[in-house]
Amino acid sequence: MEQSKPFLESAIRTIKLEAEAVLELIPHLDAGFEAACELLIECKGRVIVTGMGKSGHIGCKIAATLASTGTPAFFVHPGEASHGDMGMFTPEDVVIALSNSGETAEIVTILPLIKRMAAPLISITGNPASTLSQEANVNLDISVSEEACPLNLAPTSSTTAQLVMGDALAIALLEAKGFTAEDFAFSHPGGSLGRKLLLKVKSIMHAGDDIPTVELGTSVNAALIEVTEKRLGMTTVVDKDGVLVGIFTDGDLRRTLDLNLDLKSTPIEQVMTRQSTTVNEEMLAAEALHIMQTKKINALIACDDQGRPTGALNMHDMLKAGVI
Repeated sequence: MEQSKPFLESAIRTIKLEAEAVLELIPHLDAGFEAACELLIECKGRVIVTGMGKSGHIGCKIAATLASTGTPAFFVHPGEASHGDMGMFTPEDVVIALSNSGETAEIVTILPLIKRMAAPLISITGNPASTLSQEANVNLDISVSEEACPLNLAPTSSTTAQLVMGDALAIALLEAKGFTAEDFAFSHPGGSLGRKLLLKVKSIMHAGDDIPTVELGTSVNAALIEVTEKRLGMTTVVDKDGVLVGIFTDGDLRRTLDLNLDLKSTPIEQVMTRQSTTVNEEMLAAEALHIMQTKKINALIACDDQGRPTGALNMHDMLKAGVI
């Protein structure tokens, strides 16, 4: 317990120093940042991010963020670039090179090759007078007053500044391109956001013979058998042309039992809910879920343009599909 105090003091100091380093970036944002964004938004190829050591790890994340927000990008290790991976570079690409010192040997080595193919170069450095900064078309200054490392040696505040500058570029491009949540979902189809923004009602609804259905004139007792067999907690009620005219749910059953009606002789239209909520099967499942939550209902019917049921789903289907 006695050691917890210096641990906390160190953590608080680190967070404060890195937060200050991030805020120090704001005065560095100028026409150079806008020029970098213009180069990136006009890129006809891919954005290639490169960096060595800790800057390389940050570069990987920046490339991933760009790629997932509408700017195709990938990371190339500068050491590997000198041994064949320069073949990944084309004149239509834009290169983002990260180096706090701006003198990283592996990056400086490939600068002549990048310049020779005339690929635009954006540098992110902490030294505007460095070789990398001077050779770049645009330099983004991420110089920090102090590393969080008490020895002022381990890249800490500087790598945080690199990461934030990369995020600033990615978000500026995202907004300029009008990148939408649905666009984002296409880059993340396996995640919960992708399921919510890409999955449609038709993908999870019960269709064909799996739709619980009874016709007008059916007894409540027979309707209950259909509800039980199809296991959706309700049944649709259709006319002779197959057009939806109502729905009979567990709630309707409870109200029917309170009336002490003869379930074998009472026709379903006498106790069904006539104003049933319907959706189109092309609707996003997330939208359908919102309707269910807003109206406090447990099931929905999908209908075609003629009002004929094409599918049915309930909250369990939403949960099973990962929409909830």
